[in-house]
Amino acid sequence: MATMEECRAALEKLSDNMAGADGDARAAMALDRSLSCHIRDLDVTFSGRLEDGRITVLDTRPGPPGQKAQIRLAMTGDDLVAMVNGQLNFAKAWAAGRVKLEASFRDLLRLRTLL
Repeated sequence: MATMEECRAALEKLSDNMAGADGDARAAMALDRSLSCHIRDLDVTFSGRLEDGRITVLDTRPGPPGQKAQIRLAMTGDDLVAMVNGQLNFAKAWAAGRVKLEASFRDLLRLRTLL
């Protein structure tokens, strides 16, 4: 099971990967939205912002998200680490129910280019 530190490091690596993207992927990430990532097996939520193509974690708290973020993710820590390391395909994990993504329809349309 991934630790909280490994999950935080995975989110930082994801942010770095996003910052280096170009083309359609870069355009899809050019959102300014609140973001939460609930790590189900650790029962901890990382909350922050997606802006300028980067994720900034502003808070970490036990339990599910305290406030409803505009983009909400939920998964296990192992799945987060595997996705960021390229060992787990996001679209397949989402289709299988391993990853939950909630956002407005408009944001989902923009984010689909990342899948």
